[in-house]
Amino acid sequence: MPSSLPRPIVEPPVRRLTPGDLVACADLCEDRGWPRDEHRWRLLLAAGTGYGVDDPGGKGLMASCVVTTYGPRLNALGMLLVAERYARQGVARHLMNHVIAECGAIPMSLYATAAGQPLYEQLGFSVVGRSQRITGFFRPTGESPDGVTVRPATAEDLRAMVRLDSEVFGADRTHLLARLPAYADHIRVARAEGELIGYAAAWPSERTHVVGPLIARDTATAQALVTSLAEATDLPLRADIDARHTGLLDRFEKCGLRLGSATTVMTLGASDLPGDWTRRYAPLTVATG
Repeated sequence: MPSSLPRPIVEPPVRRLTPGDLVACADLCEDRGWPRDEHRWRLLLAAGTGYGVDDPGGKGLMASCVVTTYGPRLNALGMLLVAERYARQGVARHLMNHVIAECGAIPMSLYATAAGQPLYEQLGFSVVGRSQRITGFFRPTGESPDGVTVRPATAEDLRAMVRLDSEVFGADRTHLLARLPAYADHIRVARAEGELIGYAAAWPSERTHVVGPLIARDTATAQALVTSLAEATDLPLRADIDARHTGLLDRFEKCGLRLGSATTVMTLGASDLPGDWTRRYAPLTVATG
């Protein structure tokens, strides 16, 4: 009796994705049990470079991934997905080899699930950190750091946000932050003595608000920013916090958030991520860093 399984794939062609592939990308997410997140895909395909492999049977995409470029210091890779019917046939490795060749000598970073980490290690990526997901309804404690004001961001804050973000992230993310007001439902800034010392955003994803980016001078300021975001929404929050920020994770647990899955931060061509991790609490998304 002939097998109903797909025959092994041998180096299928890789092409650049366009905004016209938005629905196909969301379908691929749904195929793997992820939220469709068309909102996020719209940002990724506009601010990054998408790569895809078409299903030879005409059923949308076989595989996808997105690279967000931050100049010569870093490329962030995310959304590496392979349709379930083509899993374990070498498609992910083939797509990754193509993307690595396209990126050339520019260092790469990604957030790896436990399932994906072995492949990345085989491709030469090294572990440089860990991210801890937290979820749930946030109960504000009423605490606020002395001398710090948190308020909704305005257009006049954007230049200072970009300046702080470049310093903390270690690369220029203007092309992402310029899109943040249209992408996020809420953006907050923290100021002290007339200086911007932190900012945070909350964007929608499958009946939750995802907190990211979260950049702050210290743990107390980070908590104040998230408290302000929580007060602006009736939805549960989700964030992927750098696991080294144990103090913030402890505070969040006391505020009602639960620990969820963890991901491994990995790099290729660099010994670590650029910038200042002590002020970088959460990425915009794990797909963009």
